[in-house]
Amino acid sequence: MLEKNKTIHKVSLEKYGINDAKVRYQLSPEELHNITIEKGQGVEVNSGALAINTGEFTGRSPQDRFIVKDEVTENEVWWGNINIPFDSEKFDKLYDKVTAYLSNKEVFVRDAYACADPAYKLNIRVINEYPWSNMFAYNMFLRPTESELENFKEDWIVVNAPGFMADPEVDGTRQHNFAILNFGKKIALIGGTGYTGEIKKGIFSALNFILPVDKNTLPMHCSANVGEEGDTAVFFGLSGTGKTTLSADPERKLIGDDEHGWTAENKIFNFEGGCYAKVINLSEENEPDIYKAIKPGAILENVIIKDGDVDFDDTTITQNTRVSYPIHHINNIQQPSIAANPKNIFFLTADAFGVLPPISKLTPGQAAYHFISGYTAKVAGTEAGITEPVPSFSACFGAPFMPLHPTRYAEMLSKKMKEAGVNVWLVNTGWTGGPYGVGNRMKIRYTREMISSALEGELENVEYETHPIFGLQMPKECLNVPSEILNPRNTWSDKAAYDQKANQLAGYFKNNFDKFKEYANEEILESCPGNNL
Repeated sequence: MLEKNKTIHKVSLEKYGINDAKVRYQLSPEELHNITIEKGQGVEVNSGALAINTGEFTGRSPQDRFIVKDEVTENEVWWGNINIPFDSEKFDKLYDKVTAYLSNKEVFVRDAYACADPAYKLNIRVINEYPWSNMFAYNMFLRPTESELENFKEDWIVVNAPGFMADPEVDGTRQHNFAILNFGKKIALIGGTGYTGEIKKGIFSALNFILPVDKNTLPMHCSANVGEEGDTAVFFGLSGTGKTTLSADPERKLIGDDEHGWTAENKIFNFEGGCYAKVINLSEENEPDIYKAIKPGAILENVIIKDGDVDFDDTTITQNTRVSYPIHHINNIQQPSIAANPKNIFFLTADAFGVLPPISKLTPGQAAYHFISGYTAKVAGTEAGITEPVPSFSACFGAPFMPLHPTRYAEMLSKKMKEAGVNVWLVNTGWTGGPYGVGNRMKIRYTREMISSALEGELENVEYETHPIFGLQMPKECLNVPSEILNPRNTWSDKAAYDQKANQLAGYFKNNFDKFKEYANEEILESCPGNNL
């Protein structure tokens, strides 16, 4: 059903250079769902969710993400192959071409905001070429009330034109797709790609610059939840490590699944109003909250549908199948999405080498080291040419979205962890008993039990042993978890092969950290597992 008694606000786009457009403003998700189907751009699956295909791009394109180099960014941004500079004059010309492309078209406009804490609120106007992109913005950003819309003034705009193809030789892009942040003009310009994740990650990247520089607040690529006693837990991790899955805990209220701020006033707040979860191999048994969230209002991306049902195991289109849904599709949520200082922080890694312990406790120096490292591993088959595990390091567990030098974020995190007296844990949701292809993936029920034990303080009074190569503190026992899996070496039949693989992984850590050494203090450097190599 469509929303009733909704106030109609008229919006002109001429001030943005978009002329004579048919503006469809602030449509409900039901309206956008129906328009998408009417246009033949999506189908409704048996659960009532909308399924769409994002086209050529089924994931972000990091090499085509740019930041305009100007007086605002020149001396602040950590320029390089992650933060690629873009000429301001070329931006203006490309922007004019995109807005000319959107002129005389039907466009979908949404006013929304990021940051659940009112003191950090960032108003956003999103202008989309496609209805389902606008529905994604409804799901993922926070939704203003009718009274808030009356006098809405945007801080940033997102201009999203998937059908516009850039000319690299003329426009200064690498290829026909692009995602460009202009901090001077407060514009996120996206073209040539239908992948919706570029929309939310554009604003996340903007906040990762604004909050530390202007607000003394740490932005974090993490999920978070809170217990009945008000104890907050934060989960850092790259895609595929379990960040969304493990934060959706029926015993705890979900704050958010991907992007948060940690304020100078000692609060955690969600940036977003929704969740964007991977659905590869999704099952109701292992991930009940996400599974049940796939209902009317949810958008499935690049999934295979058979007789109206989604085949979550089919990766014909991509491994990166996704669903977006508003956070209220999860039953147990924190409202508003704000909580106190965390008591526990979990760094999640899917170690395909089968080396790291399933859970270990970190010192402050180790926490800073592993935060800067941001390790996980790619397994065979996930990308062309990968036949055995490959280490993947992403500083701060979110390097593609971090405009500042990683040590800026690490120093802020380390300071806050010490002030809050927080426990930091490294959790391996990857392989045990051998590397990928030999061992097995850690059972999710064991991971949940270990995290629950950490949250309940049950790991405070158990005996620990030190990993000989990584120096990690491994508990010798954990309730409802077989003690033999807590030390990963015990799970390998060939102990010498384990030692060799552990030293190999330590070497990867050391090589990756070389580029950060000159910025790191002695406490962090002493935590390097490669010190004895």
